[in-house]
Amino acid sequence: MNPYDNRYSDPDSYRHRHHRSDLMGQKTPVVPTMIGPVPHGGGAGVPPPPSFAGRGGPPPVGGGYPAFERPSSGFSVGRGGGGGGRGFSGGRGSNFHGGDRRNDAGRGRGWNSGSGRGGGGGRGGRFGGGDPRRELDNIALPKQDFGDLVPFEKNLYFENPSIRAMSEHEVVTFRARREITVEGHDVPRPIRIFHEANFPDYCLQVIAKLGFVEPTPIQAQGWPMALKGRDLIGIAETGSGKTLAYLLPAFVHVAAQPRLVHGDGPIVLVLAPTRELAVQIQEEALKFGSKANIRSTCIYGGAPKGPQIRDLQRGVEIVIATPGRLIDMLGAQHVNLRRVTYLVLDEADRMLDMGFEPQIRKIVSQIRPDRQTLYWSATWPREVEALARHFLHNPYKVIIGSQDLKANQSIKQVVEVMMDLEKYKRLIKLLKEVMDGSRILIFMETKKGCDQVTRQLRMDGWAALSIHGDKNQAERDWVLAEFKSGRSPIMTATDVAARGLDVKDIKCVVNYDFPSSLEDYVHRIGRTGRAGARGTALTFFTESNAKFARDLIKILQEAGQIVPPSLSAMTRSAGSFGGNFRSRGRGGFGNRGMISGSNTVPLGAGRPW
Repeated sequence: MNPYDNRYSDPDSYRHRHHRSDLMGQKTPVVPTMIGPVPHGGGAGVPPPPSFAGRGGPPPVGGGYPAFERPSSGFSVGRGGGGGGRGFSGGRGSNFHGGDRRNDAGRGRGWNSGSGRGGGGGRGGRFGGGDPRRELDNIALPKQDFGDLVPFEKNLYFENPSIRAMSEHEVVTFRARREITVEGHDVPRPIRIFHEANFPDYCLQVIAKLGFVEPTPIQAQGWPMALKGRDLIGIAETGSGKTLAYLLPAFVHVAAQPRLVHGDGPIVLVLAPTRELAVQIQEEALKFGSKANIRSTCIYGGAPKGPQIRDLQRGVEIVIATPGRLIDMLGAQHVNLRRVTYLVLDEADRMLDMGFEPQIRKIVSQIRPDRQTLYWSATWPREVEALARHFLHNPYKVIIGSQDLKANQSIKQVVEVMMDLEKYKRLIKLLKEVMDGSRILIFMETKKGCDQVTRQLRMDGWAALSIHGDKNQAERDWVLAEFKSGRSPIMTATDVAARGLDVKDIKCVVNYDFPSSLEDYVHRIGRTGRAGARGTALTFFTESNAKFARDLIKILQEAGQIVPPSLSAMTRSAGSFGGNFRSRGRGGFGNRGMISGSNTVPLGAGRPW
């Protein structure tokens, strides 16, 4: 094993690389034209954003791609069609693999998956109908033979003597104080301090370095369950420490298995609904894996496939993936799942909400049935429960708090009823009241609305940037980096950022538009008040949202929040206005080839803060 392999320590080992120059010749660099000052408004010494190659225009000459010849039959172009995007045949709607894969993938690059809307596959063009779910469904995976499986070790729990000495009363009291509910046969006792979990020394060293004082409730009960090798259902609110609840047992599991040989796939597979969540999971995995020579890689759309393929071919013990790109890799036989014995489904409710159930079933069919499966969710709707029954065998179940929809009680929730025309003026008033350089996250329901508000904020002098599904991966990474660093303390987002976004010290979350479900509301406001901190969530509520009023009041009351009389009055008018709520849709057509317009608008001269 190569100790200098940068996959041990570099979470960005592939995210900012370009496509294979050795196959196609050196690409002439393209320098983007920026309008006005650096969009994040940083001063001297602030690094500029990464380069984003422009789309459109003729291909480079002299060492670039070979000249493109127009086919004699001409083009059949759908929406957005003939401008020459990167790549020759894979705009949205192409019949070639690559490109968009539901919400978890942006645009691939190269011959088969251009990021523009050109070539023969513009949106809805001649070659594919433009339905990414249909593309994924058309990828046939080989049928696996599980008739001659090699046994493996998965019960790796050694109960600490201090835990064994706990009386039944002590166990019940510990669980009651932390609102831990358990189900299942032979449930292990919870641990109280990190040393009682009997993790390897390197894990405890990293935990101490990170400054964690004691396990969170989901970790205290989830770690012993996972280490016993049984299937596990974990239900806990956002920001409760679920990621480490399954990652640390995964490292113990990997260490107990035979080492990988050439051609082996991963031992641990973690499926996540969005690329942002997948990247954050790998960042946590690298903190521990680099100490134990356990390699991990992140497989998701919107990044070049070449470096991801090379990581898989060299061999990695842990793969964190979004369903669309993983199915691509499986279909092209760049990876196999025959050695996966530890499967994690993170944010299972979100994956079902995004329509990934067929893809999840296709992936799980490639994994041996005697695997250990850990199934994590923040909510427990009927659809999530049904999928758990299909995938899990005799599982433990641990619930933190109530399995009913519940908001984090450390978040102060404020709901204001208003008209749509009043929203922006109220937002500006809020920013003037609370902006002290702290991070503020503003949620919109559509991509078009997200860009419009961002553009107006920047024109008014507020250092805001936007993130949503129509922006390419490099821009999304840059916007998140600017937000996390505080150089751009205001970020507007659609629900692409509602799950898994782990940014410390978000002072306030603003629901500029109310979401299309109460589950999304809980997850949006859960971006603040994380890891025991306190936060504030302000929600703009209009008459078109009246159908959510009754359930929202229930959430507020259970969290001990004040219910405004204007919201209570809406419960009597919900029938009149419920049908006017706009559903989540595609919104506008974002600019995937460079930084989109709203993020390049120069900041206004009069800085408000």
